[in-house]
Amino acid sequence: MALVEINFDGIVGPSHNYAGLSLGNLASTRNAGQVSQPRAAALEGVAKMRANLDLGLVQGIFLPHPRPNRAWLADLGTTIDEAEPALAANAMSASAMWAANAATVSPAPDTADRKCHLTVANLRTMPHRSHEWPATLAQLQIAFGDAAHFTVHAPIPPAFGDEGAANHMRLAPAYGEPGAEIFVYGVSGGAFPARQHVEASKAIARLHRLDPARTLFAEQSEQAIAAGAFHNDVVAVANGPLLFAHEKAFAQRDRLIADCERLVPGFELVEVPDSEVPLADAIASYVFNAQLVSPATGETTLIVPAEAQETPSVWNWLQRHLAGNGPIRRVEVVDVRQSMANGGGPACLRLRVVADPETVDPRFLVDEARLGAIAEIVERFWPQAIANDELTQPALIRDIETARRALLDALDLGELAAIVP
Repeated sequence: MALVEINFDGIVGPSHNYAGLSLGNLASTRNAGQVSQPRAAALEGVAKMRANLDLGLVQGIFLPHPRPNRAWLADLGTTIDEAEPALAANAMSASAMWAANAATVSPAPDTADRKCHLTVANLRTMPHRSHEWPATLAQLQIAFGDAAHFTVHAPIPPAFGDEGAANHMRLAPAYGEPGAEIFVYGVSGGAFPARQHVEASKAIARLHRLDPARTLFAEQSEQAIAAGAFHNDVVAVANGPLLFAHEKAFAQRDRLIADCERLVPGFELVEVPDSEVPLADAIASYVFNAQLVSPATGETTLIVPAEAQETPSVWNWLQRHLAGNGPIRRVEVVDVRQSMANGGGPACLRLRVVADPETVDPRFLVDEARLGAIAEIVERFWPQAIANDELTQPALIRDIETARRALLDALDLGELAAIVP
């Protein structure tokens, strides 16, 4: 079985809007009330996936969720027509586009039964995300329905917050070799909530049947959370044996690095000093919320948002690193401004799964032709703009529901239409 890393990107949904629902996400708060551009946002995501294909990477997709979430509103005793504005906005959120929060993934080489395990995230900290997991679970069960190779777990009980792969890293000499899995949790974030609970991380490690000797639990620094790093992937990212992180990412940095050096053959650390890239610049630019990938050419590549290029301290540091022949050999820039304005960079938009592509439902994998078909649907059906004061207008809701159904039909995934009423 040939194991490779597959990036599953969330297609930006037709209800993409700026309601400012995410406490601790500075971009989300800053842009609350702005007019969104769902069509442009989804096409930006398609362009990013095309760029990944050009690098020779294997690319997958997840589909937008039903919006408004009428079933969730019904559980709350209301409808989209009658709900208070704040509740209606939570029901219309398109935040499932950030697939890094879909699940936590442990590939087969790390697990006792040699299956790839996925646990869907409960996302219980924020109301607008807490109702995502049923629709996410439905997609995971279809995409990874091959029981000989995958086990898909229901979410951790909501007493403990779990925000998925955005707080999980894996280091290994190669994708197909056993690795060390790092679960990053928060204890305190000052004025902002620490979203990943250590109890949830430990439960996932047990469910995934990981080797305790090769499983690490690292506390995210309170300073990072308070500065706006609501997930670990805003200040750190790993790929293969390489960890790329900000100096102030972890509460007990020295212990974590020592454990990585002990457990991971060939471990490399690329650490950005706060004196060269202040934490505020790192978070504003999302330089760590990048895709750190291994193209077929062998040149470790960092895929960063355009905002990283526009932040002098960040771009200067990257250029110095490249000139010094460091472990990161290429930097690619992508435009995902619509996602960035709501607090999600390139890494937020994708879930990494190490697996044999032949074992994945092919409807969740894309090539150029399939991306072209997605783009055609987006250009035809996605709203061009949404202002917050029109978010619950019946005509807009009809357009949003029609758009999603057209995409499901085009991708032969119509069974998802009835999963969540």
